[in-house]
Amino acid sequence: MNWTRGLRFLSNTVRKCIGEDCYGRTSLWPVQRISPRYRHFGRRIQNDDYPLLDRSFLAQLWEADRKLEGSRKRKRFLTRNGNQNRIAHYNHRNQVFERPFGKSTSDATFAKGKLWKQPPPSQSVSGFLEPHSPEEVQVAPLLARSNLLITRDIEWANLVLGFEQENRYAIVDVCYPQSPVGFIREQSNIIARQLLRLRRPFVAYITDAMGNEFFRVRRPFWWLTSSIYAEIDGKEIGVVHRRWHLWRRVYDLYLGNKQFAVVENPGFWNWTFTLKDIDGKVLAEVDRDWRGFGFEIFTDAGQYVIRFGASDPVSRTGPARGVQELEVARPLTLSERAVALALAVSLDNDYFSRHGGWGLPFIDVGE
Repeated sequence: MNWTRGLRFLSNTVRKCIGEDCYGRTSLWPVQRISPRYRHFGRRIQNDDYPLLDRSFLAQLWEADRKLEGSRKRKRFLTRNGNQNRIAHYNHRNQVFERPFGKSTSDATFAKGKLWKQPPPSQSVSGFLEPHSPEEVQVAPLLARSNLLITRDIEWANLVLGFEQENRYAIVDVCYPQSPVGFIREQSNIIARQLLRLRRPFVAYITDAMGNEFFRVRRPFWWLTSSIYAEIDGKEIGVVHRRWHLWRRVYDLYLGNKQFAVVENPGFWNWTFTLKDIDGKVLAEVDRDWRGFGFEIFTDAGQYVIRFGASDPVSRTGPARGVQELEVARPLTLSERAVALALAVSLDNDYFSRHGGWGLPFIDVGE
């Protein structure tokens, strides 16, 4: 690149001629010295100290400097992105960055740029939890856990302006609270959200922290009773149907065409939703936690705990030892747990969302 160095030398020479320093500032004394000959810029200027200069040569010199600066910026950009891609590829399974859903977010509860380790499952993948299909293998890293804590993010536009936003949640394994095991993000039409509110159709993607999809839940528009479908790789594996009742909250959970559980909540004063089989035995539980007066009155930022049963003793370390385990008749399979997580999403939208207005979260029990 000798020609580039030569052009750079000539550029510095021109700056000296017109009295500019390296920062582009013009001093007065060089101008006073050469001003009688330099004011006619279109004419050639020649003396013993400086080379022959004209308008076309200076234009070429400026163009070469501009291209050189652009190439330097591209090199810095490619180097920076290349390092990030190599790090992300290296940490794909064991260490992941907090960039949920593949794009930057404005979530107040998520600290950006934080490096996480994907927590191991808190229940052994064997027996009832042994995957029997490729779909169950895909969801095992998320659902082979004893307790899942699902926290909804604060929607500031909804809180301040009444503007309905897409719902977002973080999923944490209670045995490994240091980092989330997944995220839930709604995707819906902005106009439908403002007009239909809780009756809007949407698709919610359940992903890991890198945006890799485990499965999704699909909720169509409803009028009297809602339904939500769990899908893995576009294949429907289960559905949750809500039965209408004046004050009770009743849901039927299906795996394929076979019902495996029912939820019969006594009323709006009870925030515990127990999944029971045909004999009335407990299979799992979805508990809506109280987060404090301010959270419950002014926001939709609810928190839910899904209890699937006892965890492995090796996973009960630190604060997890104080967690009360749920005694179940049998552990749910991985596919059934995906349907149970879809139930938690449906509960949040049916009863604990605020419509973008003001009031208690249990006002809409009649919907």
